[in-house]
Amino acid sequence: MARQPKEPAHTAIRRDNAIKIVVALVLALAGLWIISGFLRALIWAGIIAIAIDPLYARLERKAGGKHLSILAALVTIAIALVLLVPIVIGISEAAVDASAVMSWLNHAEHNGIPVPAWASQIPVAGPALADWWRANLATAEGAQFRLHQFDAAYWLEHTKVIGTGVLNRAIIFAFTLIALFFLLRDRDSVVEQFSTAGERLLGATSERILQQTVRSVRGTIDGLVLVGFGEGAVMAIVYVALGVPHPLLMGALTAVAAIIPFGAAVMFAIAAGALLVQGSVFGAIAVIVAGLIVLAIADHFVRPLLIGNATKLPFLWVLIGILGGVETFGLLGLFVGPATMAVLFMLWREFVRGGVAA
Repeated sequence: MARQPKEPAHTAIRRDNAIKIVVALVLALAGLWIISGFLRALIWAGIIAIAIDPLYARLERKAGGKHLSILAALVTIAIALVLLVPIVIGISEAAVDASAVMSWLNHAEHNGIPVPAWASQIPVAGPALADWWRANLATAEGAQFRLHQFDAAYWLEHTKVIGTGVLNRAIIFAFTLIALFFLLRDRDSVVEQFSTAGERLLGATSERILQQTVRSVRGTIDGLVLVGFGEGAVMAIVYVALGVPHPLLMGALTAVAAIIPFGAAVMFAIAAGALLVQGSVFGAIAVIVAGLIVLAIADHFVRPLLIGNATKLPFLWVLIGILGGVETFGLLGLFVGPATMAVLFMLWREFVRGGVAA
């Protein structure tokens, strides 16, 4: 019987390596599939950890490297309070106004909604709007017909959708805090593992990618979150001066909306609408003008400076990264989008200047 020719050693090695790669890929894909529901929580935890790392490092040094679990827990609780307190205040404000809204709806059903004085003052469309209002809302019958279009089934359906969304986000938020605690507690180990894995996969390029990602996340936070809060603070002062209802709550909502480029304009329009309902045409115009000035300064001068300096990326590509990221990943894309674009732009620059270093 003829003996089988012995397989060359290098062929066996290649086959074994191929099997290892396939098994590793299968396990990695299985792991990603298992944690897919919580992947957003892990990414959010990573973004927060990167953002607060300089502060946490100082606290860690002051603690002398001891009681790291307690320090991580305290910082995590502080982050939770910073995020939750504004939400609780907003819910409290909404609950206070709920009874007033119900009373207004009851009054509208029995007496109609009078045509506001500002309706007829709107150029061009004012008379037509006032006529439509008289025909559809000014009488009790018209108001009842319009309001009853939003019956109990309508509100119940939307309440279920909102409730499900709130529950899902609450779970993601809880897991984000848990993941953040472990990232902070094991900070040095996590950084070392990522550095080692990156170096084995990409060589020296991995260190530059990690550094660029960190700079991009921090620059985006400075340019979006901090500037957004600044816009909200300035507009809160404007709201107070012009008599916008609930100016502090409106300022907080403006700050949140301003995190997304041009998102604050929606809040300016709502504030202007509230002043129009009160009959203050001048106040509505003043809010829009002040808002556009603040928006122009923030989006055309401050943000490009902060984000561009950190990411070394033209602001057009930052904007594309932000808007594309939001469209793809939601709020998470505010940070993932610019970071991804910054890394790609860095690799492109290295490529056209003579190749990416190994």
